[in-house]
Amino acid sequence: MVVLPAVAGAAVTPIQNETPLSTLPDFTGKAWKAKSLTSTANPQNPYMAANGKSNIHSDSWMSDTYAISGPLGKNLTQTTNSLGVELPGLCASLTFDAQGRMVTVCPSALGTPTLRMFNAQTLDLVASYALPGREGPAPTNIFNDFTGGGYFFLDNQDHPVVSTNDRKLRVFGLNTAGDSFDVLHTYDLTNVLDFGERLSSALPDWNGNYWFISKTNGKVGWINRDTGAVHSITLHEEIENSFTIGADGVYIVSDKAQYKFDAAGGTVHQIWRTVYPNSGITKPGQVDAGSGTTPTLLQGNLVAIADNADPMNVVVYNSVTGAQTCKVPVFSKGASATENSLIGWGTSTKSSLIVENNYGYVNPYYVGGGSTTKPGVTKIDVTNKGKTCKVAWKNTTLSAPTLVPKVSLTNGLLYLFTKPKTTNKAEAWFWTAVDASTGKQVWSKFAGTGILRFNNNYAAIHVGPDHALYIGLLGGLARLSDGS
Repeated sequence: MVVLPAVAGAAVTPIQNETPLSTLPDFTGKAWKAKSLTSTANPQNPYMAANGKSNIHSDSWMSDTYAISGPLGKNLTQTTNSLGVELPGLCASLTFDAQGRMVTVCPSALGTPTLRMFNAQTLDLVASYALPGREGPAPTNIFNDFTGGGYFFLDNQDHPVVSTNDRKLRVFGLNTAGDSFDVLHTYDLTNVLDFGERLSSALPDWNGNYWFISKTNGKVGWINRDTGAVHSITLHEEIENSFTIGADGVYIVSDKAQYKFDAAGGTVHQIWRTVYPNSGITKPGQVDAGSGTTPTLLQGNLVAIADNADPMNVVVYNSVTGAQTCKVPVFSKGASATENSLIGWGTSTKSSLIVENNYGYVNPYYVGGGSTTKPGVTKIDVTNKGKTCKVAWKNTTLSAPTLVPKVSLTNGLLYLFTKPKTTNKAEAWFWTAVDASTGKQVWSKFAGTGILRFNNNYAAIHVGPDHALYIGLLGGLARLSDGS
């Protein structure tokens, strides 16, 4: 089956619930009174859109935090758009330009990946552009492959920069008609990447060089943006997730080790490599037998990941030397895994990290029949210059099967997209807010039902500049906002 890109200007068609419908309440809890969290602002990458608007993890430190408030739970209103087709392609990374419009890339297992722009408030499609299809064979599990644009970013000129399936990096700008995009620059990597080798992510460093990684062979490289010259190395290790950019270097985690690179000497210069604990098992809920996280930078020269031990640890390193400073196990032995980046915030004296459990999710059908994944969300406090990692709280009841969760530093809420067990086999999904300081659920709002239609399948929840929540679903897009 070929899925055609949605047409700009087409009427918004809501995502339809599947049956049976949920018997759970539409809303539980009560509206929240904002309570800010103490945190030093993360630095702004000069070549990316403003923090909170540029990529799937909010900023180039991959903090998954926002300096603005999301919904507090007052008269919540949901809007959805199915994009007019049953499976339109998962719009996992949502970014916002200076005019507040939403820009996203929607890879598709069934057709053409598409670059799209939406009116953020109405979810009306403004512009679209069909991207190159996949080279070579399809991945073994189509539900956990987001190459071809899933990890794109918005640059400081509001230009989407996309790693496309034909081993090229393309920079786009909205066309003069405002209904499509023009290709402004193309950087060809076909002499660096083998046919069928999937280019998964690209980000700019503080000097404007475009860094990139490939998935299977672990190519790491950078492009001189002015000359187009390419420098690369091959790790011969698998890199499944995106990576992190700080002012001092590039942080990449493979299925074997955590790395730090820079462009010293006009090369891909390895500053350090540190092997992390690894059971060697691809747990249900993981893409490979390695860390499922993009590294998260913290104040005080620290960087954190989740490893692949059993039980899994949250591990903190000195970002200058690569030395492990502390680690702490999370979740239970035989039931711990995550494929989403840690949330991180704080100051040079105390930082906090939040991790969720994804154990048990292999594809959407593994949470069918009203079932869900192993529950668990945990907060870790990091003190004593990173030498002490301590569990601050555990929530052992919430299941957010594959979500990239977010925290609002302004209102103190952790936002999740949860799927509780149901007795009538309804595949019910909920927007859920949690007190980030205590781990207690504040409110929950019904989103919809469906193994596929309302399943976010590794997509991130986002806080838009209009203070609404946004999420990409297998069935389209959804938005949640406070009422008047």
